[in-house]
Parts: sequence; structure tokens; C-alpha cells
Amino acid sequence: MRRAQVLCGALLVVLAVTSACQRDETVNAYGAADKVWQLQEIDDQPVTFSATLRFPEPGRLSGDAPCNSYQAPMTVPYPWFEVTQITATRRACPALAEETRYFTTLKAMSLSEVLGDTLILSTPEGRNMVFTAGG
Repeated sequence: MRRAQVLCGALLVVLAVTSACQRDETVNAYGAADKVWQLQEIDDQPVTFSATLRFPEPGRLSGDAPCNSYQAPMTVPYPWFEVTQITATRRACPALAEETRYFTTLKAMSLSEVLGDTLILSTPEGRNMVFTAGG
């Protein structure tokens, strides 16, 4: 009987740890969800193109770059930010250089901070992207 109780107790601990590990700890859970983030600045300079960022569900980000829509996994815990594999549609447009700049900069970001309706992505070297919530 005692052995069965120990096994049951151990099983409950494993289940509790497993369910705790499945909790969303990304920027999504810290105020970024349910908003469309509109890019305002890159490296403290206003942008002249339109790009958005969304966190539609735990573990994902998506948005619209100057030419294409995109998505990527987002699994690092807040305040970290990591984009490694961006999947995008393949439309050509006159703003492909701006889109390349946007994706390259987005992939370089490593920290995130949500301040109400402002999202700041940054690097330890001082690079940044500033977004504001648009909806």
C-alpha cells in the first residue's frame, strides 16, 4: 500500500511539473497578445514603410511585412525574444529592400519589453525596434 501511495505521489508531481512547463511564458503572456503591433522605429529612426507584428497564440508570432505576410515560432520566455525561422509569402513589390531590413532586424532582436501600448524589442548592443498597439 505504501509503495502505491509513493508511486501515485510521484506521478502527481510529474503531472504538475509537466503542466507548469506548458504554461505560456513568452511575450504573448505578458501583454503582447490580442494586439496588432505597428512598427514605428528601427534603431531610433522613424520607418517609412508599414510592418506589423502579432502574437496570435502561445508559441507563434505573425504579421505583415512591407510586401509579405509572415509567421515564426516564438518559444523563449519573457523578456527574451528570439526569431529564428521566418516563413513568409513570396510576393514581389517595390519595398523588398525594406522588407529585408525588417526581417534582418527582427531576427537580431533578443529582448522584449511591453509597456502598455508600446512594445520595444532590443539587443544588448543598443539596437531596437519600437512598435505601438494599433488594435
